[in-house]
Order: sequence, then C-alpha cells, then structure tokens
Amino acid sequence: MSKRLFAEFIGTFALVFIGCGSAVITAGFPNVGIGLLGVALAFGVTVLAMAYTVGGISGGHFNPAVTVGLFTAGRIPASDVIPYIIAQVIGAVVGAGVLYLIASGKADFSTAGGFASNGYGEHSPGGYSLGAGLIMEIVMTFMFVIIILGATSSRVPAGFAPIAIGLGLMVIHLASIPVTNTSVNPARSTATALFVGGWAIQQLWLFWVAPLIGGIIGGVVHKALIGDE
Repeated sequence: MSKRLFAEFIGTFALVFIGCGSAVITAGFPNVGIGLLGVALAFGVTVLAMAYTVGGISGGHFNPAVTVGLFTAGRIPASDVIPYIIAQVIGAVVGAGVLYLIASGKADFSTAGGFASNGYGEHSPGGYSLGAGLIMEIVMTFMFVIIILGATSSRVPAGFAPIAIGLGLMVIHLASIPVTNTSVNPARSTATALFVGGWAIQQLWLFWVAPLIGGIIGGVVHKALIGDE
C-alpha cells in the first residue's frame, strides 16, 4: 500500500506541477506562449507519461473522481478509496506549492490572475455560469472515467491504455478550458485554490461535487451497460 500511495502522490504531483505550470508560466508567455492547445497537451501527456511510469504500481488514478469511479465500477476495493484520495490531494498540493515557489520568482507575479484555478461566473475564462460549469464538469468527468474503464478493459490489448487516457484528457481540456478552466479532478482544483484563497475556495465545492458525480455515473454506466467481459 505504501508504494501504491507514493505512486499516486508522485503522479498527481506531476499532473499539477506540469499541467498547471504550463498554464501559469508558459500559456501566455510573450510571443512564444503555448496557448490553450499547449496547456491541454501538457495535461494529457503528463497523465500518459505518469501512467506508464507508476501506473503499474497503483493503477495510475491521480484523481479522486477516477478513484471513486473505479470503485463504483467494481475495479478497486472500498479500502483503497480514502487512502488514494488523501495521497492524491497531498501530491497535488505539494505540486502547486513547488509551482508557486517558482512562479513567485518573477517580480510581477500574483495569484490574482487565478493561478490556474477553476471557476464559474466571473471567474470562468469565458464567463460561463455555475449551471454551465456544473454540467460541463459532470459530463467531462463521466467521459474521462468511461475512457479509463474502457481503455483498461480486459477486452482491449494491454499496454495502450495510457495513450487513450492521455489523449482523452487532452481533448477534454480543449473542450472545457473556456468554461471552467477544466477540473475533472478535485485534487487538482483544491491544490491551486488553496494558494489563491477567496473566490477560489468559495467555488471549490463545485469542483468536488461535479467530478465525483461524473465519476460515479461513469462507473455505474460502464458496469451496467458495457462491462469488462
């Protein structure tokens, strides 16, 4: 268990540090900014890389909503859920902390820009409402969990799952960054919100509730209608 929890810690650390780091440091960098496509690619490729690196140890969840979805689908025991989520949140917060130390080395740095936090209403990148954000996060997390369960099914050739999962997360970001800045991961949302405070903490509830609902729906749908046999 200790090795599995450390794998979840390091995988979630990398996801937040690299994914959110791409948004905070390089997305809008003058003249050579990577933009929305680059940020989406950073999140997707990081998950792909870490799934190959430590996924064989822990299953490569790196996300409380994924853990809950896999439990709902009958893939993991109940005893794994809380320890995994704790390891994921700690890894995410440490990742955001290291990112903060680096980003704050720039003279004009401020978390007022959002620090890659997730939000709705006036804190949505595109000004989308709470309702729009709720629906987007539920649907996208549902899709992500369905992709993970399908790609890791016994009916699929082994070894290719991280590619499908990484690409899936990339296109999810491409579709939803304008709405909520893309969460689909409560640990990732918590980590950046802690450094922003204020509105980010106040809106954080949505980025736990919606992804967990989406993860549960994904697990139920896969188990009932798709299955592993």
